[in-house]
Amino acid sequence: MAAIVYFRKISETEELVEYEFGDDPENFERRLTMDKASCTSTVQDEQVDHTFLKASRKLNALYTERGVWPERGMSVS
Repeated sequence: MAAIVYFRKISETEELVEYEFGDDPENFERRLTMDKASCTSTVQDEQVDHTFLKASRKLNALYTERGVWPERGMSVS
């Protein structure tokens, strides 16, 4: 069975990038914040689960590959 997570950037400052994420690209239910200096993420609802980890890892991979934080994207496995 495939697992899909979508994400979309909602704000960016010098230190942080905030994203909405979830399994429905039309109805994001959760948010995470990426710390730009450490490339670590924090989930707003404190629920560290597979969906959060998938979004966080994909965001870091895209940043490493492109050198900029993505505006939107998805991860499929």
